[in-house]
Amino acid sequence: MGIGRAWQPQIMRLTAAYTKFAVLTPGSGTVTGAAARTERLFLKSLDALGHLERLDVVISPVQRIVRGVPLGRYRDVLHGLPIGHPLHPALVQIPMGAWLSAAVLDVMPGTQRSARLLVGVGILGAAPAALAGWVDWAEQHEDQMRTGLVHAASIATALGLYAGSWVQRGRGRTTLGKALGFAGLCAAGTGGMLGGHLAYRLAAGANKTTPVPHLLEEGWHPVGRLEDFPVGEAVRRMLGEVPLLVFRQPGGHIHVLAERCSHLSGPLSDGEVADGCVECPWHGSVFRLSDGVNVRGPATAPQPSFQVRVDGDGTVHVQLPGAG
Repeated sequence: MGIGRAWQPQIMRLTAAYTKFAVLTPGSGTVTGAAARTERLFLKSLDALGHLERLDVVISPVQRIVRGVPLGRYRDVLHGLPIGHPLHPALVQIPMGAWLSAAVLDVMPGTQRSARLLVGVGILGAAPAALAGWVDWAEQHEDQMRTGLVHAASIATALGLYAGSWVQRGRGRTTLGKALGFAGLCAAGTGGMLGGHLAYRLAAGANKTTPVPHLLEEGWHPVGRLEDFPVGEAVRRMLGEVPLLVFRQPGGHIHVLAERCSHLSGPLSDGEVADGCVECPWHGSVFRLSDGVNVRGPATAPQPSFQVRVDGDGTVHVQLPGAG
């Protein structure tokens, strides 16, 4: 108890100092204020990439080229349809891991051959990662494509530097090779940071239907009467905050899906319905009406599919399993 009373003045002084520090504003001229201003400027610069309309001159022809590459069914593989999420981030681990490992070996003696091998592995591994990235890029919104183009330029710079590093190491110019390697790692790291900005701040590749179950209450909900849904016609209905696609087949069976595409929220009710599927009018993703499964990309996630029942008075009710 005596020791506690002895420490009270020091604790109170520290508390007062902390409180004074905590209420400092970004404009107070302190180090904390400068850091806050730098952070805001940094984020503002990243967001500004999506508004660089001058890049559209490059984007349009490159998009046509990427879409025109005859990949066939492998295009969906590159989108990541078989694994349920974009493939590009997974493939990126190979070159980034190899290059980072090479940088570690470069600061250790007697590892020149191993470091050069890893640099080469990274260069080779970047090819499929880049192909998957370009395929995804060609099916994105304008702001995402502009930022993605800068991301691709950073990675291209890294590849050029690492290619030079690999050549110089092979010629025995180890110091120059290491310098080019570290410069390449900086460029690759910048590209990776921009990739994270694309994935999380701009939501490129994220499943846009994830919030649907959390926006609805559990149980059955009326969405209209049977006569409100003409046979063979896609109808849009709102259930609370969630838009629905309601499609009544000639046999009378009714299918209900979340109406906004899981890829980039395209309006499925404006899409073409054929062979039991609906095609998104924005980027061509195709979903089965019966269960929402995506049968063609670029969407990698299915549409939430609702259970349907029709009461004796003709009222159509829907229920989403797992809602609430």
